[in-house]
Amino acid sequence: DGIDIDWEWPGSEGHPGNHYGAADKNNLTALLAEFRKQLDATGGSHKLLTAFTPADPAKIEAGWDIKKIFEYLDFANVQGYDFHGAGSDNSWEPKRTGHQANLHRDAQDPYSFDFSIEKAVQTYLDAGVNPRKLTVGFPFYGRGWKEVADGGVKGEWQSANGAAPGQFPEEAGTRGYHNLITNVPNMTVYHDEQSISTYGYTGNNGQWWSFDDTWSIGKKTQWIKSKGLLGGMVWEMSGDTPTGTLMTALDNGLK
Repeated sequence: DGIDIDWEWPGSEGHPGNHYGAADKNNLTALLAEFRKQLDATGGSHKLLTAFTPADPAKIEAGWDIKKIFEYLDFANVQGYDFHGAGSDNSWEPKRTGHQANLHRDAQDPYSFDFSIEKAVQTYLDAGVNPRKLTVGFPFYGRGWKEVADGGVKGEWQSANGAAPGQFPEEAGTRGYHNLITNVPNMTVYHDEQSISTYGYTGNNGQWWSFDDTWSIGKKTQWIKSKGLLGGMVWEMSGDTPTGTLMTALDNGLK
């Protein structure tokens, strides 16, 4: 029924060794225009052209001409996760925990940049994008760290020693939601009311995990509706099997 673009990220390095440069921004616009033209030429029912787009304002500016590309896109799925993490090879932020999918900026966030769903979406809205052309991404998985200090704040933004043991051999520090809830012993789940973040902690020098649950999904879907956005997308459904707990919460929250 159409084409979805997942280019991570034009104008910005993603994985080491990627080829990227300043020309990516115009090339992406031209690519979307060409796809739109050819999809329309097939006739019949309207074919969707969508894209997975970044949350980082710097990456948006570097590669996405958002004043032009929404002439061609039916909607964009804005990245609502992976704001912080240790990375599969500890190349990311292995020494400090952080929320990976917070709705608002956390007042305790020690970083100078603002990674939050609110900041990301507002960047698109400020450029004139129709809110009905935006969805928010939800993670059906958690990102975790090990040997995390309590710091008197249950491990939030505290020192760590790399990625926690994960579910997948190729991806340390990552577990699907159901696997995380059922296979990390002695984890207590906490809710940060200010930033709208869910996290789990096994205690001093233990594991600390950032993820979405029914509580945070409920809060985020209320916000999505208040902004008049199109809805949500998820990565990815296997993290919610076999119960469908998160998808049910997302469905109910967007009604």
